Amino acid sequence: MFAEFKHTVRRLRGQIIGWSLGLGLYGLLMVSLYDSIVAIEGIEELFASYPPELLAFFGDAMTAFTSPEGYIDLYYFLYMPIIIGIFAASAGANLLVGDEEKGRLDLIMSYPVSRTALFWGRWLGFMTATAVILIISWLSWVIPAGSVGLELTWLELLRPFIPLFAILLLVGGLALLLSFLLPSARMATMLGSSLLVGNFLLDGLANVNEDLKNITEYLPLHFHQGGAAITGLNWAWLFGLLAVSLVCASLAWLRFQQRDIRVGGEGSWQFALPWKK
Repeated sequence: MFAEFKHTVRRLRGQIIGWSLGLGLYGLLMVSLYDSIVAIEGIEELFASYPPELLAFFGDAMTAFTSPEGYIDLYYFLYMPIIIGIFAASAGANLLVGDEEKGRLDLIMSYPVSRTALFWGRWLGFMTATAVILIISWLSWVIPAGSVGLELTWLELLRPFIPLFAILLLVGGLALLLSFLLPSARMATMLGSSLLVGNFLLDGLANVNEDLKNITEYLPLHFHQGGAAITGLNWAWLFGLLAVSLVCASLAWLRFQQRDIRVGGEGSWQFALPWKK
């Protein structure tokens, strides 16, 4: 398992570096602009003149953006699940099926390694890669925060990243499960990303249309605290997200246990349940 873990982290190092640099630079830019943006004269009146539906779509972040919590929520965590979710969906979908489509997985399985060790070693590698990206993103806020008047401690700035990590694990776990049910990894990536974007849009529209709240209150992004986590984590929501991500990963593991490994290329539609061959 440890060998597969190291292999997965090493294989994802390019994505780790790219996403870390991009999100780190973006974080540094946003934190450096904090003083300038909140000090703009009349900016609150400008935002208040926006259509009520637009303000409602983005929630409380649009009305409390001058506070550190509201600023971080509006300019970072509001849409960060969508941005990093692309990485999570792609990495999760290609975690095993990517090698299968390239004709490498059957060769790997010829070595004395169990499917369980292979699966969970790669899953732990995916978790580590995701955590590293988020830690570097967190550092891009923590290091310059005190010099720009963003009076938040390192722990307060860390809290919003924890629910975000749980969301990304859920997205990756779902994409991994879909990769064993759909004909190809790219279809799993596309569907996983589309579901995440659809959840984001529905979540915003639910702030405009109350009837949609009956749907969105069961969707993952409803439990994403964003900048509100600075004042305290909702532990029930956090453990719920982690539990669902573990369920998705476990179902994918069961499906992988029963799967006939392809020699290469994309497959066809498979409708067998994850726990049945």
